[in-house]
Amino acid sequence: MSTDLHDRLELAELVSRLSHLLDDPADDDGLRAVYAENAVVNSPRGTAEGIDAVIAFVRRGDGGERTHHFTTDVVVDLDGDRAVVRASLIDVFYRPGETPHRTVGLRYVFGALRTARGWRFDRADITPVWFSPQP
Repeated sequence: MSTDLHDRLELAELVSRLSHLLDDPADDDGLRAVYAENAVVNSPRGTAEGIDAVIAFVRRGDGGERTHHFTTDVVVDLDGDRAVVRASLIDVFYRPGETPHRTVGLRYVFGALRTARGWRFDRADITPVWFSPQP
């Protein structure tokens, strides 16, 4: 398999892995395998800088609220040991045993770098596109 294709597959896998990790509130080691130590995450909820802050940011919840992420339209733009990865996500919010109460369409733009341990995201910019119901 060509290096280019292998890199694209690994980066697309990181996006999918992150979606699963966002839905699993207990796997901090998994998040460390997706984000770089110096990662920065920007979203309407605020900014987190550094892996420990990113993990705390991801784990910050709303009284038992859970999420179910659906990821699509992953596009990878490679530039040597750096990449920009874009994806669309639908994020469904619910409380266990209850009907979902909110859905958000999101655009993610990740900066990625090749590390000694494989590709990692060092930046994530999250932009809401739509809400249902409206906030």
